[in-house]
Amino acid sequence: MDLRSELEKIGERARSAQRRLQSADSAAKDSALRAMAEFLRRDADNLQRANRKDLRSAEEAGKDAAFIDRLRLDEARIEAMARGLEEIAALPDPVGEITDLRYRPSGIQVGRMRAPLGVIAMIYESRPNVTADAAGLCAKSGNAVILRGGSESLHSNMAIAERLRAALGRANLPLDLVQYVNTAEREAVGILVGMDRYVDVVIPRGGKGLISRVKADATVPVIMHLHGNCHVYVDADADPRKALRVVLNSKTQRLGTCNTAESLLIHQERMDDLLGPIAAALQEKGIEIRACERGLPRIPGAIAATEEDYGAEYLGPIISLKVVEDLDAAIAHINRYGSQHTESIVTENYTQARRFLREVDASSVMVNASTRFADGFEYGLGAEIGISTNRLHVRGPVGLEGLTLQKWIVLGDGHIRS
Repeated sequence: MDLRSELEKIGERARSAQRRLQSADSAAKDSALRAMAEFLRRDADNLQRANRKDLRSAEEAGKDAAFIDRLRLDEARIEAMARGLEEIAALPDPVGEITDLRYRPSGIQVGRMRAPLGVIAMIYESRPNVTADAAGLCAKSGNAVILRGGSESLHSNMAIAERLRAALGRANLPLDLVQYVNTAEREAVGILVGMDRYVDVVIPRGGKGLISRVKADATVPVIMHLHGNCHVYVDADADPRKALRVVLNSKTQRLGTCNTAESLLIHQERMDDLLGPIAAALQEKGIEIRACERGLPRIPGAIAATEEDYGAEYLGPIISLKVVEDLDAAIAHINRYGSQHTESIVTENYTQARRFLREVDASSVMVNASTRFADGFEYGLGAEIGISTNRLHVRGPVGLEGLTLQKWIVLGDGHIRS
């Protein structure tokens, strides 16, 4: 069987399994999620053994430290996957929820009901935890998922998917709700994103090259963000202690994530008292600073920023820095160079904070908080299947509700239209 035929068979099975899931109640889905968590914990040693194969290959290929970190599965991350599945199980089931029910003058009742999107193709790189997060969120929200991870995490992903499918079997749910495409052939991505007969939505997670390719080739709707150039703006009315904490955590808590701050803006009035301490603290953490003309002379060891730096997603120990005249300049800079992912302001000025929240174009906008909070787990979604910077359907971390749609329902009692 050729690759296209094989993938279409996977699509057929996913469609059939998703329709069978429609009759399952919340208890059955939650039972499956708890079993998934149990199976991951029980087989943690085997999952790490599979992961070590991927780590060795990545190291031999000369991948950098941030890449290796994204790929690694240790006990803590396996436990986090399991805990995430349990938290999804504990969340309310959105499927079937009826809202906005109201009577019309004709006597009918009109409202909206939440329903699954259908079959979701998840295309991702590096992070094996995405396998568990996506499967759990899709199963709970009534969707089937076709998983296609990167070649660098093939052994890890297949091992995780095997345990997830076994858990579905224990809960008497269709195994084909979760299917893993066990080929590293690039052609598989192109076929999947064009299978509009079987796939309802594509969600890519990975580097800019993957996202751009999926966006260009897909014939089905795509929920995605292209990259994460997140900013922290230190306002004239910033509290120094909060500014230092927020900037350091946003940039250094974890380097290789899409919600890590890649750009720092600071009001010109805080150049004398805050720029030096913040820059020194970043450099102490090993961060290279690429500064604008006004900031450069005040930061020993910094290098001059280029135009490309202001729009860069480094995913590493580098940050761009620009001194701005005021809030207007900060907002203009963010809306020009930002990726509509996550932006944060540090300020004690309520009016400035409200303007920032209202005028900054991003899926998450924060006041006095680290950009690292832009995460489904931190938002109470249990986990996330991705971060969306789309303007239609869903924006920000995509959890259970983001994997459903609303259909109109009408309730009558023999009503006819006159």
